[in-house]
Amino acid sequence: MLASLDTHLLTASARNDLPGWRRFIIEFLYFGVKEARACLFVALFFASVLLVPRAGLFGVPRYDVLLLAAVAIQAWMLWAKLETWDELKAVCLFHLVGFALEAFKVSGSIQSWSYPDFAYTKLFGVPLFSGFMYAAVGSYIVQAWRLFDLRIRHHPPYWMAVLIALLIYANFFTHHYIGDYRWYLAAAALGLYARTTVIFRPLDRDRQMPLLLAFVLIGFFIWLAENISTFWGIWRYPNQLGAWSAVHVSKWSSWSLLVVMTFTIVAHLKHIKARIHVPE
Repeated sequence: MLASLDTHLLTASARNDLPGWRRFIIEFLYFGVKEARACLFVALFFASVLLVPRAGLFGVPRYDVLLLAAVAIQAWMLWAKLETWDELKAVCLFHLVGFALEAFKVSGSIQSWSYPDFAYTKLFGVPLFSGFMYAAVGSYIVQAWRLFDLRIRHHPPYWMAVLIALLIYANFFTHHYIGDYRWYLAAAALGLYARTTVIFRPLDRDRQMPLLLAFVLIGFFIWLAENISTFWGIWRYPNQLGAWSAVHVSKWSSWSLLVVMTFTIVAHLKHIKARIHVPE
């Protein structure tokens, strides 16, 4: 069924004589359906987060159930050919990168946040399912690339993109010791991607938007998901231990920078790299 939906989404078209407002509505509808389809892993994973009770299921702790659910969803997507082995490797890399960051952030000397519940699959105080929260972002970008037939115009040289991505990741660790250089890195990314445009196809015509705007929008929706997750007690920041409060809006900037890093990893997939224009 999903394969048939994908085929339709990739081949659908509208009559050229449609008036502007009708075409806008149809394109907007297809844009929404493609976005929802690209969020398949995200939606299924966070549905599990919301539906699995804090006490777990059948005697299995909640964090362990979420790990089993995430692995099952990923395996099903691979079996259904909704994801390729090459894309799965990138998703696994996101998982490892995310888990390393989580292990550092919950460590005794840092304690930026914590996972309060018991789990058999906790390592260094971090439940193994947590890496899938980062993998979900990568999965969305991979799926969106195919469904929207994304192409990138004026992508910066790869070595520069990789360097800024590494510095962004490093800052998540080093800001505890040598200061937070987030806004300097944001300014560098702004200059690096200022001319970069993403071309996408909601229906049968190409549209475009600044790639920087895409980074900010994705970061915003991740921030919303983080608020939902902390409200459900999946993890907690120190100021949320007594009573829940909204995650500070400054986290939006952190997530947007993380999206820059994630995008850089996805851009190095073979079938995606061929659709990126790097100026000479």
